[in-house]
Amino acid sequence: MPAPIDLRSDTVTRPSAAMRAAMAQAEVGDDVFGDDPTVQALERAAAALVGKAAGLFVPSGTMANQLAIRVHCRSGDEAVVHTGSHIMNYEGGAAAALWGVTLRAVTSDDGTLPLDQLAAALHTEFDNHLAPTRLVCVENTHNGCGGVVVDPTHTAAIAALVRPHGIAMHLDGARLANAAVASGRSLAEIAAPFDTVSLCLSKGLGAPVGSVLSGSVEQIGRARHWRKRLGGGMRQVGILAAAGLYALQHNLQRMGDDHRRARRLAEAIAGEATLAVDLSKVQTNLVFFDIAETALRGRPIAELRMQLTRQLRERGLWVSGGAHRLRAVTHLDVDDDGIDRAIAIVREAARELV
Repeated sequence: MPAPIDLRSDTVTRPSAAMRAAMAQAEVGDDVFGDDPTVQALERAAAALVGKAAGLFVPSGTMANQLAIRVHCRSGDEAVVHTGSHIMNYEGGAAAALWGVTLRAVTSDDGTLPLDQLAAALHTEFDNHLAPTRLVCVENTHNGCGGVVVDPTHTAAIAALVRPHGIAMHLDGARLANAAVASGRSLAEIAAPFDTVSLCLSKGLGAPVGSVLSGSVEQIGRARHWRKRLGGGMRQVGILAAAGLYALQHNLQRMGDDHRRARRLAEAIAGEATLAVDLSKVQTNLVFFDIAETALRGRPIAELRMQLTRQLRERGLWVSGGAHRLRAVTHLDVDDDGIDRAIAIVREAARELV
């Protein structure tokens, strides 16, 4: 039986032989003492890509985002986020638990922060009833909205609104590389309006672990201090940093292949009468799909979702979701043949829902 096609996430990628060789050959030192040359090379390379002065290698995107929140905010402050953002929903309530920072959410279907909602959410005048707004966070690409690319003209408009009030901006760039490839813009151009930027290395870029938080020298110096407090100081971690460097050097532009394969899969799903997908939102490597309303016929949609997830898995296609809408994520470990197999499996399982 062939190996399963794992489209649960782009985090499931495994280091290639060439990446493993780079890791094995990495020059290392003690990074807590500032002695690891490979970590330093990665931090410089990532910061340069996003147009910032300094970078900090951290174990995860969640840590990168939380360090940014701590750099910009103090206990009792407020940060504005999208209601569907990773920071809001999937970081364990860390902003409140770690820093005493309140998150205020605005909403949209396309990952933007609508300017009228954002303006209404800002607390910019002193009022001892209100938590002062210190930070605005944008996620690009936006996972919860389907992997869509947030237009840089929108983030420029956000900057024009909040900068006069001294409010900082952070970019959750977990899939920033996907946004750059899909839009034809550089990472630095997309990141330009932001004070700090997190860039994940372990998603579509294919490294086994890690993110880089970039910003000014002063901001990254403070983030390094808070990384230590969180237990994120690492020793001979150049072995992992080498994987990140290899990813930035070799796996960036190839993301267009993932986007093309995601589109093929989405179009096949759209062709099934029992399934539904919004093709306008399939802009990168994420495909969100669901049971079509016409296929329900009085049956609970949650049960049908679980049934479809199970049937796909039994046939060798792993997707995430189940009780909620389903998600398939293309990545460098799934080639065209893998997508052909995935499409065949989807079609077979979808027709059993009738």
